[in-house]
Amino acid sequence: MHVEFIASFAPITPDPPASRALYVDALGLPLESADGDDYLHSGAIEGSRHFGVWPLAQAAEACFGRPEWPSDTPIPQASVEFELADADAVQAGAEELVHCGYSLLHGARLEPWGQTVARLLSPESLVIGLSYAPWMHG
Repeated sequence: MHVEFIASFAPITPDPPASRALYVDALGLPLESADGDDYLHSGAIEGSRHFGVWPLAQAAEACFGRPEWPSDTPIPQASVEFELADADAVQAGAEELVHCGYSLLHGARLEPWGQTVARLLSPESLVIGLSYAPWMHG
């Protein structure tokens, strides 16, 4: 597997308003969200392709298809996505991780916004994504 770059970093928050107070109000980060969406994000912070503040309910939905994080799975503190060359590399990378003994939260899949991603939970309780986001390659 060849990681091209870190595509994204996002703290995972169980309390979106408290996180907004820190990251937007106190730190002054230029984070945006869609109307009615608690996911804060920016592609305009120097040194980062994408920085987000991911609500735990949305992380659970992305990984398990429901807004509750399973009680038998450690609650993650953050998400890091490693960008690969293409969608096939995400599939191959996911298979390589399984071969190495890791359990995936979900295998490689194409998300509605066009990103291909597979995710696992690291020993540190981070959601680790293998990603291919076409708009990050150019």
